[in-house]
Amino acid sequence: MTSSELWTRATADRYDAEENERSSAAFLGPTLAFLADLAGDGRALEFAIGTGRVGVPLRERGVPVAGIELSEHMAAVLRRKIDEETLPVTIGDMATTVVPGDFTLVYLVYNTITNLLTQDEQVECFRNAARHLKPGGRFVIELGVPPLRFLPPGQLAVPFDVSERHVGFDTFDLVEQILVSHHFTRDGDGGDDRYRRDSSRHRYAWPAELDLMARLAGLELERRVADWSGEPFTENSAKHISVWRKPSP
Repeated sequence: MTSSELWTRATADRYDAEENERSSAAFLGPTLAFLADLAGDGRALEFAIGTGRVGVPLRERGVPVAGIELSEHMAAVLRRKIDEETLPVTIGDMATTVVPGDFTLVYLVYNTITNLLTQDEQVECFRNAARHLKPGGRFVIELGVPPLRFLPPGQLAVPFDVSERHVGFDTFDLVEQILVSHHFTRDGDGGDDRYRRDSSRHRYAWPAELDLMARLAGLELERRVADWSGEPFTENSAKHISVWRKPSP
């Protein structure tokens, strides 16, 4: 078991509704095209597949997909959408769990590598990806760039969303590279101003640090872009899509 925090049943049950915009066909189109192109005629493995926001439509696109998921509650939501034979899911952590077969693509989206709260565990995640890849296969991560440029001296919090129904901000432990995401979400409508508070811990990492983790796992950086549409990654990019390749013998 790694240090990842487990998603509860209540969180899993409301996850899809809260991520409805990110689950739309318009939003996912570039993501699915990017991943399907890398998978080619092979199989894809999604680390931390969750409720299948990406894995299910990728399978429907014709790519054979398998998943690893730590939370049985999240996997149960996925199973309401698609059967085990069509999209098999193994319950376990993404740093050590091994599933049968090999893959042309292993991918990890939506900042989820930060759920591993130590550098050693993140290194093991890269090694686990390499373990599953065929020679020439790719490991893909979607991850935000740590927003530390927004922190003036003495400030430890950065807001990332201030909207009618949600207020979110991150607080930072700059020594341990830990951020805590705080969420205040309004439940109900009309004059009901009840807010639900949630928080989660993450270990942030820089692109260069990930490249070193990849090298330790025997992977080589092939490409880094700013988004799933392939926009160039620059010093002002808020996130990156990074692709590392397992060399052929």
